[in-house]
This record gives sequence, structure tokens and C-alpha cells, in this order.
Amino acid sequence: MTTHTDTATGSFAPERAPRLEWSRHAPEVWKAMLRLSKAASDGVDPGLQHLVNIRASQLNHCAFCLDMHTKDALAAGESVERVVQLSAWDESRHFYTERELAAIELTEAVTVLTDGFVPDEVYETAAKHFDEAELAHLIAAIAMINAWNRFGVTCRLTPGHYTPGQYA
Repeated sequence: MTTHTDTATGSFAPERAPRLEWSRHAPEVWKAMLRLSKAASDGVDPGLQHLVNIRASQLNHCAFCLDMHTKDALAAGESVERVVQLSAWDESRHFYTERELAAIELTEAVTVLTDGFVPDEVYETAAKHFDEAELAHLIAAIAMINAWNRFGVTCRLTPGHYTPGQYA
């Protein structure tokens, strides 16, 4: 356990160790996930990929992935303002393009399947902004970040130690 110190007020809460370093115990699964993630994102604009990764990770409460993807987005030149506003994108639509909004809304629909389906209007909006190959890759990229989030949350991977591009 690591404890960070805030010089103004004392110590922060202790850092928890991961429950399980799953990539060490299932290295072939981890390698396959990396390959699949690369194949999925090959058809997605890198800036859009950052927004999708951050939004899904926010919805899934994956602190490890939030740490990673916000750092990568900022290192790639994304603005702090757009990253911060992403959690309230529907009230901050003017920060994003119509294409980005379609991808963000699709990300939410695919990530939160509590109703059991992706609404037709959400899919149709995305289909207006992406050709079929782009849409297929976008859906695959959304599925992949959700898979990564599930590993991160279940294994309680520890945020705060990632450096931009570390897994590139």
C-alpha cells in the first residue's frame, strides 16, 4: 500500500494494491486483447478513440482506465476542458462536433445495456456520421474499452502510475 502526502492537509487515503494482476496470470488473454484492441481502433480517429475510452471508463467507474486514457488524451493534445466536460457531454454539447457527439452517445448506449438494446435513434445518428466500416470499427472499439474496464474494475487495478504511451 502506498500513501500519498498532501503537504497542505496531511496524508491522502492509502493506495490499495490490485486484487489480481490478471495480465501476469493470463498473458495470452492479455496479448489477444491488445491485438483485438489494435484491430478495432485501426479504423477509428485517435482523438475520437480517446473520447470513447474516457466516456466508457467514466460510466464503468474504471479508475485505472480513466487515469490511462485521460493522460493519453492530454498528451496527444486534447484540451483539459473537453476531457473535463465529457462527464456532462449532453449539457456541454458545444464542446464537441456532431460526429463526436454521435460516437459519445453510441458509447453510452453500448456501455449501459440496462434496457437490453441500443436505441434505433442512437444507432441511426451514428450511421449518419460514420460509413459502415468506420461504424463497425467504432462499435468494436467501444466493446474493447468495455472489456478492458471490466478487467480493471474486477481486478481493482490501481490508478496513478501510468505514463502516457506506456502500452503503445
